Amino acid sequence: MEAHLLEWLNLSVRWVHMITGVAWIGASFYFVWLENNLNRVNPKSGLAGDLWAIHGGGIYHLEKYKLAPPTMPDNLHWFKWEAYFTWLSGIALLCVVFYSNPTLYLLAPGSTLSGPEGVAIGLGSLFIGWFIYSFLCDSALGKRPALLGFILFVLIIGAAYGFSKVFSGRGAYLHVGAIIGTIMVGNVFRIIMPAQRALVAAIAENRTPDPALPAKGLLRSRHNNYFTLPVLFIMISNHFPSTYGSQYNWLILAGIAVLAVLVRHYFNTRHDSHKYAWTLPVAAVGMICLAYVSGPKPMSSAPEVANAPAKIEYQPLPETAVGGGLKPAEAKPAEAPAAAPAQASNAGPGFDKVHNVIQERCTVCHSAKPTSPLFSAAPAGVMFDTPEQIRQNAARIQAQAVTSQIMPLGNITQMTQQERDLIGAWIVQGAPTN
Repeated sequence: MEAHLLEWLNLSVRWVHMITGVAWIGASFYFVWLENNLNRVNPKSGLAGDLWAIHGGGIYHLEKYKLAPPTMPDNLHWFKWEAYFTWLSGIALLCVVFYSNPTLYLLAPGSTLSGPEGVAIGLGSLFIGWFIYSFLCDSALGKRPALLGFILFVLIIGAAYGFSKVFSGRGAYLHVGAIIGTIMVGNVFRIIMPAQRALVAAIAENRTPDPALPAKGLLRSRHNNYFTLPVLFIMISNHFPSTYGSQYNWLILAGIAVLAVLVRHYFNTRHDSHKYAWTLPVAAVGMICLAYVSGPKPMSSAPEVANAPAKIEYQPLPETAVGGGLKPAEAKPAEAPAAAPAQASNAGPGFDKVHNVIQERCTVCHSAKPTSPLFSAAPAGVMFDTPEQIRQNAARIQAQAVTSQIMPLGNITQMTQQERDLIGAWIVQGAPTN
């Protein structure tokens, strides 16, 4: 029952996070589009431009003032709650998914850090990241936006590299996203909203607004705009283990972030010209290149693996409960495979040995009736109860247990390198089950 309730809590918080995130990013995209498409030819007195639009069966006329109308309206909508609730639900999601059982989901298998230490690093990085960012923006670099952007990119990728050394791949990616999200909501709460309140107050008091505050808010708003696409990728990245599961996951994240910023820049500037249209095909080619370099290396059925002893010595599964789950024991050092006989056969490993490994190491979670207290049903509906189910999921097993080694989660069942090699050699042979 505890696993079932935790799953629904995860679903509820994740759903709220997605809804508020769509509202926040959608509003950001819309106002950038609106600003870029205003008709600025002969605007009415006091206006910067206007726009006629049709949507949902209605015709709309939108006007932008150069500063503000002569008198402020009684009802003025402020775009802030979308940002605040996106961040709050994101922090709640970190707590539900990673911090409730850090030794399983957050820390890298075999990590020497304790769960509380991992949580402290995760939460501390959010606030440290914001203060470093804010300091750089308020420094002389704030007047050199291109250089500031480059330095921020290097620091964020540096954080990704650091996280990859202590956290799991998923944990590293999600904390980079959390740092960026904290910067974005900090910009709204600490800079953009105060600048807007000062503008409204100055108009209401019939005095000239301070131009420094709107300029500062504009810089932070521009940063938020370019952050959106990398953050959106990170939000969906947990579905793609070839990215976060790679040993070069931080470089893959850097590559995707660069491509995302290039695409965003084109859409931000296309109202003036299409001189940045080249970013779209470059981004497409870049994604193809990333898919190629992150692909699994070709495997060969090494005789010493194919002819491994029929009996594999299993370590008993850990029984210590941690936050409702199993505490992963320290990963067993990989054993050097035995030298192959001179006349070894080239036949692949028998399915019986592969089946034994998967039943021992994988069906704890991936079964119609999981024995792990972490799950009330098989994660993602993937089950390995029968030989046919194992064969149908061979490619997924290779990607997650052999190539990236992100499964089992936190290596809670202590799958050894010898066992991973055994499964990989079986898959190379065509994954036969007879």
